[in-house]
Amino acid sequence: MGARKDLLFAIVAIAVLFSVQPVKAAEVSTEFPLAFDYDYKNDPFLLEWTFSFRDQSAPVVEVIAMSKEEKILARWKAKQEHLWKNLPTEPFIVNASAYTAAADECGKSDGITASGLKVEEKRTLACPPAFPFGTKIAIDGMGEYRCEDRGGAIKVNKVDIYMHTKAEAFAFGRRNLSARVIE
Repeated sequence: MGARKDLLFAIVAIAVLFSVQPVKAAEVSTEFPLAFDYDYKNDPFLLEWTFSFRDQSAPVVEVIAMSKEEKILARWKAKQEHLWKNLPTEPFIVNASAYTAAADECGKSDGITASGLKVEEKRTLACPPAFPFGTKIAIDGMGEYRCEDRGGAIKVNKVDIYMHTKAEAFAFGRRNLSARVIE
């Protein structure tokens, strides 16, 4: 069946090629006589105008390449736009604990958070669902963290701070700390 289609296609293609009549130079319209003699690619005035023309009133926009991490957070920001409006503006108390990326705690050990980012010490924070991914929170005595993860027990005012080792996490324990949203 395939050979028949190929043969039919070849016959039709040959018929079309032989039915096309060549165009003679005398038959071409000479309504625009300069069209054949004009070399627009090397016209110095056209080139100068093309490359010097710029709308002076339009702002110059610099394109900045986004990292993979920034792209992930930008997608989350668009998806969770409604949550950004409801973030607390005043300092609040969080019940903070610590966690690691161990399989017995997370069910997996690849270190990939719910947001899609890889955990990083002194940055990753598991927040309640009311906080959109990418929210930066300053926790007194601990530093600045970014909401990148979720957890089954993370509700209302509870947060989990990522730490590299279980020894650090156990030593941290559970603390009530003052926090505030930075951005």
